[in-house]
Amino acid sequence: MEVAAGAMGPVIRKLGELLVRECNLKKRVKKGVKSLLTELEIMHAVLRKVGEVPSDKLEEPVRIWAGKVRDLSCDMEDAVDDFMVRVDEGSSSKPTDMRSRVKKFLKKTATLFGKGKALHQICNAIEEAQDLSKELADLHKKYELDMCSTSNGATTDPRVLALHKHVGELVGIEHTRDELVKTLICEDRSPEEQLKTLSIVGAGGLGKTTLTKAVYEKIKAQFDCAAFVPVGQKPDIPKVFKDLLYGLDKVKFKDIHNTTKGENLLIEDITEFLVDKRYLIVIDDIWEEDIWKYIECALYKNKLQSRVITTTRNVSVSEACLNSTNGTIHRMRPLSDEDSQILFHRRIFQSEEKCPEDFQIVSRDILRKCGGVPLAIITIGSLLVSGHRIKQKDEWMHVHNSMGRGVTQGGVVKDMKGILSLSYYDLPPYLKPCLLYLSIFPEDFEIEREWLIWRWLAEGFIQCDKKENRLFEIGESYFNELLNRSLIQPAEINWEGTVVTFRIHDMVLDLICSLSSEENFISILDNDEWHAPNLQRKFRRLSLHNINANVQNQQFDSTSLSKVRTFAVFSPVTCDWLPSLSSFQFLRVLDLGNCGSQESSSGISLKYVGNLIHLRYLGLRNVDVQELPLDIGKLQLLQTLDIRGTRIQKLPASVVQLANLMCLRINDDLVLPRGMGNLTSLEVLGRVRLSPSPHIAKELSHLTELRTFSINCVNMDGDLIDILIKSLGNLQKLHNLRIDRSGSLIDCMRESWVPPPHLRSFESWGFFENAWFSILPKWVNSTSLPHLSTLVIEVKELQGDDLQIIGMLPALRLLRLAAKHVMGTLVVRADAFPSARYCMFWGFPTSPCLFPPGAIPRVQYLVFCVSARSIASGEVDCSMGHFPSLEQVQVDLLLENSSDEEKGTAKTLLGRAAEAHPKHPTIEID
Repeated sequence: MEVAAGAMGPVIRKLGELLVRECNLKKRVKKGVKSLLTELEIMHAVLRKVGEVPSDKLEEPVRIWAGKVRDLSCDMEDAVDDFMVRVDEGSSSKPTDMRSRVKKFLKKTATLFGKGKALHQICNAIEEAQDLSKELADLHKKYELDMCSTSNGATTDPRVLALHKHVGELVGIEHTRDELVKTLICEDRSPEEQLKTLSIVGAGGLGKTTLTKAVYEKIKAQFDCAAFVPVGQKPDIPKVFKDLLYGLDKVKFKDIHNTTKGENLLIEDITEFLVDKRYLIVIDDIWEEDIWKYIECALYKNKLQSRVITTTRNVSVSEACLNSTNGTIHRMRPLSDEDSQILFHRRIFQSEEKCPEDFQIVSRDILRKCGGVPLAIITIGSLLVSGHRIKQKDEWMHVHNSMGRGVTQGGVVKDMKGILSLSYYDLPPYLKPCLLYLSIFPEDFEIEREWLIWRWLAEGFIQCDKKENRLFEIGESYFNELLNRSLIQPAEINWEGTVVTFRIHDMVLDLICSLSSEENFISILDNDEWHAPNLQRKFRRLSLHNINANVQNQQFDSTSLSKVRTFAVFSPVTCDWLPSLSSFQFLRVLDLGNCGSQESSSGISLKYVGNLIHLRYLGLRNVDVQELPLDIGKLQLLQTLDIRGTRIQKLPASVVQLANLMCLRINDDLVLPRGMGNLTSLEVLGRVRLSPSPHIAKELSHLTELRTFSINCVNMDGDLIDILIKSLGNLQKLHNLRIDRSGSLIDCMRESWVPPPHLRSFESWGFFENAWFSILPKWVNSTSLPHLSTLVIEVKELQGDDLQIIGMLPALRLLRLAAKHVMGTLVVRADAFPSARYCMFWGFPTSPCLFPPGAIPRVQYLVFCVSARSIASGEVDCSMGHFPSLEQVQVDLLLENSSDEEKGTAKTLLGRAAEAHPKHPTIEID
C-alpha cells in the first residue's frame, strides 16, 4: 500500500507550491487549499504507516480503503496538474512584458478558482477519502512500526560490483563448473563428434544462470562462434532468433533487430550461418517444451563438436532438450552450509573470516532459513548492510524473526517471495515506486541505467529540496541504493566501474509484478491478457509485451487510456495499430523505442503529440518516424527527447520553446534550428554535427547546465574554432565531453581551452592524423583534471615524461593513448596509474617491462605495441607477472622486417608470458 502514500505525496507538494507561488489568491480559495492540505497530510501519515506492512498482513478493510485512496490520490494529482498546466499555458510567449504577464496570470488564476471547477474535483475526492480515513483511526496503534530511515547521495557499494562482475569466482560453483567443462570438452573426443547438449535444471534462485555463464566464459574461446541468449516465460520467438544471430556475429548481424523477417527466414539464416562452424550456444531459462522445439529447428547438427547448453526450472523441459542429441542433465543443488556461510560473509564483511563472534549464532540461524539458495543469501545479506555500515545485532534478529519458515525444498518459489518481500518493505518510501516501476520491462530485458533514471524523473519519482542538487544525480543515488541491496543485477559494467545496463532476476520481477498489479501501478498487456476482464479498467501505466498479429486486428478502448501516465511498447507492432495519441489526456511517458515497428510509406503518426501537455518523456529511438510535428513546442513540461535512429532530418523551429528539456539525443547529421541557446535546462546533448548547424557553436555558450556533450566537427570552418572554444569554456558543469573529427580545433584547444573543474571524461577521436594534438596539452595534469576517469587522446609527438604525467591522474580508470612518434626515452615510475583498469597504448612501443613493479597495479585489460625482433632477441622482457590484476592482453606485434622465425618466437614467448601469469589472462596477438 506504499503506492497509495506515494501518490499522495506529489499532490501535497504541488498544492503547497501553489500556495507559495500564488500569494494573491482569493481568501476563500486559499482557505480551501489550506484545508485540503491539512486533510492530505493526515491521510499521508496514515498511509505511510500502512505502506510499511506487507499487504497480506493487512486486514481486508484496510486494503480496500488504501486502494480507494490510491485511485483518488492519482485523480487528484491529475486534476492539480491539469489546472496548473492550463493556467501556465501560453504565458511564456505573450504578453512579453513581465508585469503584464503576472497580472494576466493572476487574473486567469482567480477566474479559474472562482469557477471552482478544478478545486471542486479535488475537494470531492478528499471528502470521500476523508470518510474512509476515519475507519483507520483505531488501527494506528496496531500498525505502529518503525519508520524506514532514508538517505540520499548513495554511492555504489564496491562489494556488490565485485560480487557480480566475476561470475566464475562466486562461491560454491568452481568445482561444478570444472566438472561440467570436462563433460563438454572431452580430451578423447572424436574428430567428427556430433552436437552435444548439456541441460541445467533447478528451481529459481539456485544460480543456474550464474553457473552457466561461468562455464560459457571458460570455454567460449575454443569455438568458432558463441552466443548466450535468454528466453524467459513468455518469449518473443523472432526476437530470440535475432538475439541469437547478433550474439553469433555482432558485425554481420548488427542490423538484425531492425529487420521484419519472420521465424522461418530467421531459422534459415541461423542454419546457414552454423552449417560449417563449431559453435557454442547457451539458451537460458526455457519454460516450455514447445519453445525448445522452435529453437532446436535452427541449430544445425553438424559434426564439428558443437555444444549447446540450456537452463530450465522444469525437468520435463530438460529431458526434451536431449531428445535428439547426445547430452547430459545437471540438477542444481543448494549450496552447502560452508559455502552458504562464505557467500553470506563475503557479501557483508568482504571476508568469510571477519564475522564478529556475537553475530555468529544469528548468522547461522538466518542461513538455515535461506536453505542454501544463493539469491536468498545475497538478498538477505544486502538487507543487513546499510550503505557501508553493517546493521546492529538487534536488526539482524528482527530480519531473522521476519523470515518465517524460510526456503524449504518443497516451496522455494513461495518462500523466496517471502524473503524478497522483506527487502521491498525495508526500502525507504521514495525507493518503492522506483523498484515497482521496473515491472514495466519484459523478462530478461537488458535495461540501460540512464534510460531508466530519465523515466523515473518524468514520472515524478525523483524529488529535490535543494537547488544545488541535480535531479539526475539524485536518481543515480536511487539506482545505487537498489544495486547495493541486490534487487537489480549488473549486466554491463564499464571500465570506470559504472553499471551501464542491468537486469532483474526473474524472482524479483515476479514479486514486483505481483505488487504492482495489486496496486494498479503498472498493467502489462500481452496475448494472454488481451481478452481478460480487467482490460476494461482505467490503466495508470500500460506496457505492451509480445503482441501478435491476431491481437493487432483489434482496437484499444480509448476510455481505458484516458488516465494513462506511461505508455510503453516492447513488441513488434504495425504502425496503424497503435492507439491515436488523442486517447491520452495525462500521458507523462511515451516510449515507442522498442516497438520494432514495420516500415511503411508514412511511418508512425505523431499527430496530436502537441496535445499531450503533460508529456515529459518522448522516446522514439529506432522508430520509423519521418518528422516531428510543428506543434511539439507546446510540450512545455518535456524533459527527454530521444530520436536516435529515426528518419528525422531536422528539428522543427518550435523545439527551442521546450524550456524544461534536459536530455536531447539526436542523429549526428540532424539539422538544428536557430535558437537552441534558449534550451538552458539541457544537461545532455548528443551527438551534434557542426557543419549543418554552425550556429550551435555560439549558442552553446548559453547551455551552462550541460554535463554530457558530444560534437562532430567534420568540415568545420576555421572561423568557428574560436567561437566554439569560447563556448566550451562557458560549460563549467560539464562532466563528459566527446569530440569527433576535430580537425584543427584540437590544437587550438591545447593552447586556449581550460577544462571545467569536474570533468570526468574527455574523448578526442581524430580518425586522421591532422586531427591529433601536436603534443600533450599542458592541462593534462593531476591539478587541472583531479576527477578525470576516462581519457581518449591522440598525440603526434609524445615526450619522455608524458606517460608519467598522465599516469599521475588520480582518478584515471580508462586510458586510450595513441602516438605517432616518441621524443627521447619514456619514463614511468612505480607510482604511475594507481587506479587504471583499462590501458591501451597504440602506435608506439610500450612493452610490459616499461612499467616497473607497482605501476598500473589494477590494470585488467592491457593493449600495447612491441617489436617482434626485440622480443625474439631477448632485448625486451615480455613477462607480465608484475600486473597482478591482469585479465586480458592484446598485443600489436610490430614486424619491422622481422623474419617468420622471429615472429613465431615472439608469439610463443608472449603466449608463455600470459600462461605464466597467476591469473592466466587471455591474449590476442595481431
